[in-house]
Amino acid sequence: MTTALTPYLFFAGRCDEALAFYEQALGATIEMVMRYSESPDPVPEGMLQAGFENKVMHASFTVGGARMMVSDGCDDRANFDGFQLALTFGTEAEATQAFNALSEGGTVKMPLTKTFWSPCFGMVTDRFQVDWMVMVPGEQP
Repeated sequence: MTTALTPYLFFAGRCDEALAFYEQALGATIEMVMRYSESPDPVPEGMLQAGFENKVMHASFTVGGARMMVSDGCDDRANFDGFQLALTFGTEAEATQAFNALSEGGTVKMPLTKTFWSPCFGMVTDRFQVDWMVMVPGEQP
């Protein structure tokens, strides 16, 4: 049996915007998008906030070899708290490009800098309030 751990984020009605942003900012490849209105089974009565009928029920995309799953959720409440997504790049130029793109409309928590574990590491909260750590691996002991 093979085990996989895949992050699943809920964007509180902004999933289409998030998909377009990550496609542009990170070169994400969108694999699929299904809206609540396209579900083969009807959505249970009262489950969705009014106006969410055409929102994203489920989507997936990849960045590099990593898959992310996303949705609008069932309402306009989101709380990305208690975790960060770590992006590792092979070069400082790639890390800088991604960091700058993620910071557009977001907040830099720690500018890209050299640390004892990485020649290039920084933290940013993007416009959707998702926290990211962007890095280039340091030399292995």
